[in-house]
Amino acid sequence: MPLYAYFNKQFVPMTEARLGVMTHCLHYGTGVFEGIRGNWNSDERQLYIFRLNEHYQRLLNGCRVLNINLSHTIDQLCRITVELIAKCGFEEDIYVRPLAYKSSEALGVRLHNLDDAFMVFAFPWGPYLDTNGVRCIVSSWRRPSETPQAKITGLYVNNALAKTEAIKNNSHEAIMLTASGYVSEGSGENIFLVQNGGLVTPGVDDLMVVGITRDAVMRMAHNELGIETTERHINHSELYTASECFLTGTAANITPVVEIDGHKIGSGEAGEITRKLQKAYSEVIKGQNPRYCEWYTPVYKNGPATK
Repeated sequence: MPLYAYFNKQFVPMTEARLGVMTHCLHYGTGVFEGIRGNWNSDERQLYIFRLNEHYQRLLNGCRVLNINLSHTIDQLCRITVELIAKCGFEEDIYVRPLAYKSSEALGVRLHNLDDAFMVFAFPWGPYLDTNGVRCIVSSWRRPSETPQAKITGLYVNNALAKTEAIKNNSHEAIMLTASGYVSEGSGENIFLVQNGGLVTPGVDDLMVVGITRDAVMRMAHNELGIETTERHINHSELYTASECFLTGTAANITPVVEIDGHKIGSGEAGEITRKLQKAYSEVIKGQNPRYCEWYTPVYKNGPATK
């Protein structure tokens, strides 16, 4: 299957999308990215992109933080992405990576007097984590105390350190705390606890990125299960006493947590509420629940092109 990228305002083979060694974003983390999922519905032979508009709205918000001026509107970014995916002809679950960045080949710590650019590419990608349950550790690496609500490339260094720390400790994922010791998020996911039949999750004061999947889960918990979500500070010790715990994110979808720092969570398996949310979410992202039709964008008008 040929893969393409939108790069320098044109569609090119992925192998031709290359940056120079002096590109500013490479040296200083001056880029804003998104992660977007496309989910394949084999019965309909359709690929549905999940909450495309919301992802690009967040990307443009991040661009304002980094003084990146894009020539594309949200509608144009959405059309480019759909056209790119259709050109690749995927018939499986995919991951889409847009990136807005400082593209000048110039060194020096600044955001002004630099060129701006946008690229997007997509590739096949199955589950990011084991959907049956993962083991976590509470990382020694903390969330930065200044964390804008944007996916800025340079801010993900601590997340990368935390993830590798988890892997080296025979776990699948890391849970990061704030400088004050409250629960913040995973290395690439938001976190939820189930307590007394309700959901609890950190709020914006806990320095996590307000996830688009997080928002979807909170809405679905209310609409489908009649369960409310409380946003508040979560103490470190609450991780060990929750009846259920799960992670949410574009890559991770809804992933149960069965162990944290060697402490079994609940029964040590995915809990009832987590499983119900997984089932509901799976239906939504594949376009099978009309209640959420505004959340997904179909790629193919008449099915994928015959290979």
